[in-house]
Amino acid sequence: MGINNESDIEANLQIGPTDSGMVRIYVEAKGIEIPMDFDPEEANEIADEIKAAAKAAGALKR
Repeated sequence: MGINNESDIEANLQIGPTDSGMVRIYVEAKGIEIPMDFDPEEANEIADEIKAAAKAAGALKR
């Protein structure tokens, strides 16, 4: 599966701080739980990548 392939898999996504000062992205789908912890600097880099992708996707829809 690649970034441009559609899927019928449904998942829940949660993002928030942990009590140890990390940022957790938590994905749950079909009985699978994937917790991914990032330090704040890494989380900011991920946020920047998401914003850049959203901007690029928005430009394609125009």
